Amino acid sequence: MTDRPPLTPLAAALPSTVPFVGPEEQERTRGRPFRARLGANENGFGPSPAAVAAMAAAAPEMWKYGDADNHDLKQALAAHLGVGSQNVAIGEGIDGLLGLVVRLHVAPGQPVVTSLGAYPTFNYHVAGFGGRLVTVPYRDDREDLDGLLAAVRAQAAPLVYVSNPDNPMGSWWEAAEITRFAEALPETTLLVLDEAYGETAPQGVLPPIAPLRPNVLRLRTFSKAYGLAGLRCGYAVGEAETIRAFDKVRNHFGMTRMSQVAALAALNDRAHLADTLARMAQSRTRIAEIASAAGCRALPSATNFVTIDCGGDGERAMRVLRALDARDVFVRKPMAPGLDRCIRVSVGPAEEIAAFAEAFGPALAEARQAAG
Repeated sequence: MTDRPPLTPLAAALPSTVPFVGPEEQERTRGRPFRARLGANENGFGPSPAAVAAMAAAAPEMWKYGDADNHDLKQALAAHLGVGSQNVAIGEGIDGLLGLVVRLHVAPGQPVVTSLGAYPTFNYHVAGFGGRLVTVPYRDDREDLDGLLAAVRAQAAPLVYVSNPDNPMGSWWEAAEITRFAEALPETTLLVLDEAYGETAPQGVLPPIAPLRPNVLRLRTFSKAYGLAGLRCGYAVGEAETIRAFDKVRNHFGMTRMSQVAALAALNDRAHLADTLARMAQSRTRIAEIASAAGCRALPSATNFVTIDCGGDGERAMRVLRALDARDVFVRKPMAPGLDRCIRVSVGPAEEIAAFAEAFGPALAEARQAAG
């Protein structure tokens, strides 16, 4: 039998790929585990003990579907943010929410503006729904807000993506600049403001929640500071009608009961969050010291990772990454021209950062020697 059910023309034209090759797949390929898992921007310090206890207590209830309305978590987030529950949507991490946003606002062939080298999962969703990416290069290792605005106007784009603080460079814009950018956008262009690293941002980086604009959607997550990446729980904050549109397309039983219970407990444990943020700051400092000791420059970071300029081009940085892999240290690197001179190292427990410290100098020396 040679015939088979056809894919749609759009699906048939897409590559069978994923935005990231996960560390588990890399370990299977390598045939051994990593000593240090510092590439996925996870929170190796772990979730709140209160969240762990809540999950253990809820485990016998997993025969039930999760609350399709996410009522308790939504109410708690609304109170935490000082908005109404109608201004909050819950989804399967920011990744899941991005897919819904693109599906809602981008028709096949329409332009979507983002930065060249920004979060690739967003690009993956744009391609998956038939949008046309328009990319703007970074400027001075930050997303170029003026360049993005010019591209939106030139293309009449219905959607523009900005992350603040930024991944993969760890840079940021002050709240006033983000607000200026949002106010300058056409009313018909939706700003997707990815604030996955909002909790780690310095004061003055996140604009006030109010006023809620119909064309601004802010995305946050429990994956980073709260240490719940494995449960896939994120949320969107926006004007009520913008939020209501999610009900047209979302997977209403997509949020597991476990995710809702854990996120609610984590949100309420402010002391653990404060302790985690302090440990992240210490880890960022230590990573920067390791980079400096090896003769490299660590870029200022407002995230849970540090981007290190390896002092050469993309080829050198790739050699460093491969040499670290050979020493069982998992990190990642930006791939866009101009950014690809760097590697990106997630914060983590002291023993994993020590493994990176032990491996980085020799890996850098090996990469320099290979370059001649």
